[in-house]
Amino acid sequence: MSISAESDLTGMQNASEAVACTLKKMTAYAQPGMTTKELDEYGAEILAGFGAKSAPHSTYGFPGWTCISVNNEFCHGVPSDKRKLKEGDLINIDVSAELNGFWADNGGSFVLGKDIYQHEKLINASKEILLKTINSIRGGVKIADIGHLMETEARKRGFKVIRNLAGHGIGRALHEQPNELLNFKNSSDQRRFRKNSVVAIETFISTTSSYAAQLSDGWTMVGEKGGFMAQHEHTIVVTDKAPLILTKMNGIFK
Repeated sequence: MSISAESDLTGMQNASEAVACTLKKMTAYAQPGMTTKELDEYGAEILAGFGAKSAPHSTYGFPGWTCISVNNEFCHGVPSDKRKLKEGDLINIDVSAELNGFWADNGGSFVLGKDIYQHEKLINASKEILLKTINSIRGGVKIADIGHLMETEARKRGFKVIRNLAGHGIGRALHEQPNELLNFKNSSDQRRFRKNSVVAIETFISTTSSYAAQLSDGWTMVGEKGGFMAQHEHTIVVTDKAPLILTKMNGIFK
């Protein structure tokens, strides 16, 4: 969507606050021994407190309120009462929701407790790349150039990007134009970011794989060559200067 009135910005700020607060609180609430379903239900309560509706649940019939992926699961992990979290797990939580006709999206990866399996390097790379990416987005900048930046920064750090996952426009629906905001340069993409547009910018930084494949549950995605992935995501408003990060309060850059 494009922000064309003060009410648009207010609506997006409110929806973004709901998802950002939920992500931050879920991240802090996670602990060893807890099931991913328990963590998901906690997130559902927070969203309900804002009057927000889970986007994946209401839009796609996703069997959960938030996406919770653990270790080799890259994204779209389904909350389960059989999956217990453990010390050192690499966890990704993705929270998107609708509030009063406005949609916002954010996500973050983190290690639960001690970094037993040395995932922090991957996580920090994802955060650094997202921050550098966001700071490089302006109205008029080529979308493909931002993808090139993301892949270049990943390679510098010894990582890969997932080529079949992407950021997207957002606002009046969960996925809007511009879609396919890729983590690599698509030379045929001549589109440019537009001032006042709202987009969900996200990293997909991988240790081994370049593509994500769907498991038999119809939702969860893993790497086609295995390994691990870190994802971090903010909903932003594009401006002539530094973008307005609507989901900043989720704290993923701290």
